[in-house]
Amino acid sequence: MTSELIHVYCMPGMAANPKIFEYLSLDPAEFELHFLSWMLPEKGESLQLYAKRMCDRVVHDRPVLLGVSFGGILVQEMAKIIPVKKVFVVSSVKSSGELPKKMLFAKHTKLHKLIPTQLVANLELVAKFAFGDFMQKRIELYEKYLSVRDPLYMDWSIDCIVGWEQQQPLENVIHIQGTKDTVFPVSHIRNYIPVNGGSHSMIIFKYKWFNENLPSLLKSS
Repeated sequence: MTSELIHVYCMPGMAANPKIFEYLSLDPAEFELHFLSWMLPEKGESLQLYAKRMCDRVVHDRPVLLGVSFGGILVQEMAKIIPVKKVFVVSSVKSSGELPKKMLFAKHTKLHKLIPTQLVANLELVAKFAFGDFMQKRIELYEKYLSVRDPLYMDWSIDCIVGWEQQQPLENVIHIQGTKDTVFPVSHIRNYIPVNGGSHSMIIFKYKWFNENLPSLLKSS
C-alpha cells in the first residue's frame, strides 16, 4: 500500500519568483512540490484579503505551506484561512515581536513610505530588501530570481511587513533561520531551527541542508 503524497506549497520571498526553489529536491514518491507566485495586490488590499486570494490557488486538502521571508508571513496568514498540515517559515518571522528594531521604528514613524520604490528598476534597492545584501558578482543571480518589481507591489509588501500585527506565533509552525540572516537577525527570534552560516537567501545557497533535513521535518508528527 502506497502512502499518500505530502503536498508542499512553496511561496517565494518579497519580489522573488519560484526559481529560488529550483535546487529543492524531495523524493517524488513521498512529496509533491507546488510553486506559488506573487500576484499584484489590489489598491488598498489588506494582507489578509490577499492571503485569501492566494488560498484559491491551493487545490489540495491540508497541504504543507512553506514560505520564505515575506512569503513566510503570507503563508501564516493563509494558514488562518484554510486547514493545513504544517507551516514552514524560512528566513522569516513568526510574530511582529520578532521584527528587527529598525522595522518597528519604521512602523511607528512611517519612514518606510519615503523609500523611492518607483526606482525598482534599480536592482540594488530590490536586492537589499529581498536578500539583505547586494554584490556585483551576484548581479546575474539577482536578475534571475528577483522579477517582481512593480512599484505598487513593492510599496504594498514593505508596508505589510513592517505593519504586520501578529502578536503570538501560530501553533504547528516550524521556523528555519540562518545564523547570518541580516534582514531578520536571529537575535530577535525564538524557537527556530538554526542553519549555521545561512544568510537571508539560504534557500538558494544552502539548498543541500534543506534537501537533507526537510523530508524528516515534513514527516514528523
